[in-house]
Amino acid sequence: MARLVPLGETVKLGRSGLQVTKVGFGAWALGGGDWEFGWGPQEERDSIEAIERALELGVNWIDTAAAYGFGRSERVVGKAVANAPTKPLVFTKCSLLDDGQGRVRHCLKRDSIRREAEESLARLGVEAIDLYQIHWPIPEEEIEEGWETLVELREEGLLRHIGVSNFDVKQLERVGAIAPVETLQPPYSLIDRRIEREILPYCREQEIGVIVYSPMGSGLLTGKITAERVAALPDNDWRKRDPRFREPQLARHLEVVERLKPIARELGVAVGTVAFSWTLHHPAVHGAIVGFRRPEQVEELLSQGIVLLDEEELAAIEGRAPQPV
Repeated sequence: MARLVPLGETVKLGRSGLQVTKVGFGAWALGGGDWEFGWGPQEERDSIEAIERALELGVNWIDTAAAYGFGRSERVVGKAVANAPTKPLVFTKCSLLDDGQGRVRHCLKRDSIRREAEESLARLGVEAIDLYQIHWPIPEEEIEEGWETLVELREEGLLRHIGVSNFDVKQLERVGAIAPVETLQPPYSLIDRRIEREILPYCREQEIGVIVYSPMGSGLLTGKITAERVAALPDNDWRKRDPRFREPQLARHLEVVERLKPIARELGVAVGTVAFSWTLHHPAVHGAIVGFRRPEQVEELLSQGIVLLDEEELAAIEGRAPQPV
């Protein structure tokens, strides 16, 4: 039977040795809407209050990126962290640059990454970044140069730990031949389970810490998305252009939501809480990055803790027969 467990318990993040709560604060949406993958208008005060409430509830790490609003998210995180009674771990990423028109361009060249790291340190207001990650393995022919640069920056003390995001197994092996990969950040949710086949088993075998992003499917698994709500999204919200938020995919995703609702009702928690908690049941997953925009969202999703599901409930959510005990 499903039960709630405390939010503040920590686990070791793979070979990094970092002790992290099973939920981290995702700061993607705090970058606002004035860039290619923005989430529409975002008030800075809401962002800071959301971070403050998450830290009060026990979250001990924040994940952001230089690309989120091309610096805006990092600046907001920096302001929130500067006033925090207990400093959280701060994770950020490199390799996505502004093309000058609010769109993303990719670069993993040594000079570019060094410049990005220095700018991120300044925006975040920290002496060293707790975890620095290559955001995307693009251009693929530059991933070795990019990884070598992260290793150098760690040796210089500007980075404490290094990892990657969105890499497949072959790419992990390529950069791992230079220096061990400490962490991976892949997408994972009930509507995107591609990493289960090869990537998660590999990470478990290699002791790579895994922190998954979009565990609620970018909002699709919160129980609040409808065709009408998608239509009403602001034009600068990237989800309005994403095929997952349009038919025929939308209907399939909302069927998954219906399987989450009975457990959410029984425990008196948000549907999204059950959705992100499901990702934490995989033994290779150490933490889930849950995105927030306002303090009331933090309260709704985190105030009662994390949902621990039994085998029968996992099977029901996944739409399969339960495994024999």
